Amino acid sequence: MSGNVVNVPDDIQLIDVEGSADQAKQQMINEKATLVFRDGKRKIDYVLAYEPEDNEDLKKEQRRNTFEKNLIEEGLELEHEGKETSKNGKTCFTKVHVPWETMLRYAELLNVKMPLAVNDMETQLESCFENCWKKFPSPFELDEDLLPEEPNYFTAPFNRSRMDQYIGVEYINKEFVIKDKDTFFTHAQRSKICYEILSRAHFLDLDDDDDKFNKKFGVRKLVDNQTYNAAYPLHDGRYHSDHSLLTVGKDNDRHLLYELWARPGRWYKYQPLDQIRGYFGEKVGIYFSWLGFYTSMLIPVAIAGVVAFIYGLATIMDDVPSTEICEDPVISNYTMCPMCDQRCSYWHLSDSCTYSRATYLFDNPATVCFAIVMALWASFFLEFWKRRQAEIEYEWDVADFEEGEETVRPEYEASVSRRRTNPVTNREEPYVPGWSKGFRYFTSFSILLFFLALVLAAVFSVILYRIVMSAILYGNSESIIKTRASFISSISAACINLVIILILNMFYQRVAYFLTELEQHRTLTEWEDAFTFKMFLFQFVNFYSSIFYIAFFKGKFVGRPGDYNRSLLDKRQEECDPSGCLIELCIQLGIVMVGKQIINNVKEILIPKLMVWFRSRQSLKETSEEKVYSRWEQDYNLASMPALGLFDEYLEMVIQYGFVTIFVAAFPLAPLFALLNNVIEIRVDAYKFTTQWKRPLAERAQDIGIWFGILRGISAIAVISNAAIIAFTSEFIPKLVYLYGYSPDQTLSGYTNFSLSEFKVQYFAPQSVPDDPKMEIFGNVTQCRYRGYFADDPSTPGEYKYTMAYWHILAAKLAFVVVFENLVVFCTWLVMYLVPDMPYKVKLQMLRENFLAKEALFSADSIQKQRERKNASSD
Repeated sequence: MSGNVVNVPDDIQLIDVEGSADQAKQQMINEKATLVFRDGKRKIDYVLAYEPEDNEDLKKEQRRNTFEKNLIEEGLELEHEGKETSKNGKTCFTKVHVPWETMLRYAELLNVKMPLAVNDMETQLESCFENCWKKFPSPFELDEDLLPEEPNYFTAPFNRSRMDQYIGVEYINKEFVIKDKDTFFTHAQRSKICYEILSRAHFLDLDDDDDKFNKKFGVRKLVDNQTYNAAYPLHDGRYHSDHSLLTVGKDNDRHLLYELWARPGRWYKYQPLDQIRGYFGEKVGIYFSWLGFYTSMLIPVAIAGVVAFIYGLATIMDDVPSTEICEDPVISNYTMCPMCDQRCSYWHLSDSCTYSRATYLFDNPATVCFAIVMALWASFFLEFWKRRQAEIEYEWDVADFEEGEETVRPEYEASVSRRRTNPVTNREEPYVPGWSKGFRYFTSFSILLFFLALVLAAVFSVILYRIVMSAILYGNSESIIKTRASFISSISAACINLVIILILNMFYQRVAYFLTELEQHRTLTEWEDAFTFKMFLFQFVNFYSSIFYIAFFKGKFVGRPGDYNRSLLDKRQEECDPSGCLIELCIQLGIVMVGKQIINNVKEILIPKLMVWFRSRQSLKETSEEKVYSRWEQDYNLASMPALGLFDEYLEMVIQYGFVTIFVAAFPLAPLFALLNNVIEIRVDAYKFTTQWKRPLAERAQDIGIWFGILRGISAIAVISNAAIIAFTSEFIPKLVYLYGYSPDQTLSGYTNFSLSEFKVQYFAPQSVPDDPKMEIFGNVTQCRYRGYFADDPSTPGEYKYTMAYWHILAAKLAFVVVFENLVVFCTWLVMYLVPDMPYKVKLQMLRENFLAKEALFSADSIQKQRERKNASSD
């Protein structure tokens, strides 16, 4: 068969067979053949795809030709596939292979870590407890028959001058002999090296304008300007198979990952992290490692949250204050002051019966204990993750990545014209002076503040909506609507707020990208950290501002009847129900948190599937048996990983972490919903990476980056926030003060009457007098009650002052905040002191590896001298 028609090696021919099984088998053979060049030997390390049009701009063709010519000059080998060979009949492919000598040269330049010796300390350092634990079977463990344990090696940066020190290399007849060149470098390492070359090759000729030439390079820009439609490494093959993994074994690494990790039925199994790292690279591996660790840490607090909620359910009918509101013949018939101006009328306290019962579910002593547990949990989570991260850094050879291995961003080199000699490497590098950095950061910060103010303006509009909607609903003639006015306005405002959040997210991502580019960061890690920080600030204000408003501002600055605060556009501010604002906070939190998770999961499943179906439909229509549906075309039809990589995945989880920790005192079920979401999220992400996305570039990373600092900041805010919610939003402290300071029988009987103040309606401001007081129901109203601790001043009619109970409660609230924060800070310090950042066995293994690296260096030098003396004597 001609290579222009069927792109398989010459020794594999397409044959006509009878039966769908034989056809499927032959198709699989042909697909496997498309993982290499036509000679059947050279691996395809990268693929460049483009769809030429009849009236295509000649500049695109010139760029491709120049770019590919420069790739060949750089040492790469290319092979082309015309559009007549593709199933859709319109896509051309350029296959890229990195030859052996080029691979060795760049492996040394990029400090690729290679194995020196088998780790002989790992088993020795295992404790008796660890050995005993391994003997107990666990349903969560992966089957060792399907996934045998891989050997762990001590490693060192690759160096061609001492190649025989690495495992798999021997020195024979004055030459270094590689036992297996196909497996010496992993596919991830090969694709990373290939991308480094692709990212630095120019696509303009040298005779072009110098300034223009310096900025026109890299495959990323060619993809952005549609010169190439896609650039990607290949998957290993199909992710599904007709045979059993247990009986026949894996077809390829992708098939293994799907069966053990991405398949929904494996939701309860541990993740094969080493295999994920080997297939997708360290950056993706660290993300899934962190996500799995975070999810497992949620299990105990999710159980504790459910216990706190069950306690509320079990004791809801024993709550004295809500029982008084619902059943006491005197208290339930208290005439309450209108909740808004003019349109609202008087109402009976019994109207808030359901509201007060629901509030108790989340405002009870168990919730306070749970908030303390969550504050301590956040500290444990961060400290134990640091230990786990130290293990990952060592096991995956990324401990010194940011210091020794990371290279300068090509975009930085292109955009910065100044040069200076690096005092460390003694090489000339791009340089941004301090005054330029300061000006760029100042400009970026100013624009950032402006757009954060826009986010707050959007939140302000939702607050106005709540105020106006509450007034309209309270003035409704239908009692079923009027009694649920606060509930309806809270739910509708939360839904509107969720929609605004999702819309603003798309806009602010572009703003953050522009500002980060403006700052000119030297390395990819610095760029990602700066971008992440800006986006998190946007998201923090976007997601949490409305919740902070309900938790700490709503109902706190209303004033009192006769003297309402009207500083907000001359509007009377929102009031809380007599049972408090906690249930509104819970509603807002639940809708935003759970709604966001549902929308994200649906989006992450449906959008990639629709994109893959849409792009592959033309190829699937092709019925010609003359054409192989090649691996490179199948991968081309897959969705591309977002340009920002794992940013969206991390951001989703960190925002969730904020919901779980900052506001958990108001919503103890948050850890449970987070746990359920994350169990699904792991498998959704795994399915997406394995089946729906092109294989991403296997990037290296040392840790989760700036996200750890953000998590630490959220944990610190959570301590203050939960202390303030318990003290100032819930009724926990006022109830304690009443119980031990004002209750004659040391019970909460009479607390409702204690928490309400009386107001003489003759002192209402004109705009506050109800238009429809409904005298036929309430009779001649002379006074009404409202939430607060006020008493009239006999010396000045119409004036009301705070009672002594108010000052007692305020002092108790402040004391609680101080004690709560200091207790948590002390426990956090204790955890940090008792839990070292790096496990002892990792320290020893690092020392052992450094020792072996030095020994290898001295040994290589000694062997080299012996060879030189031997060669000299033989000559």
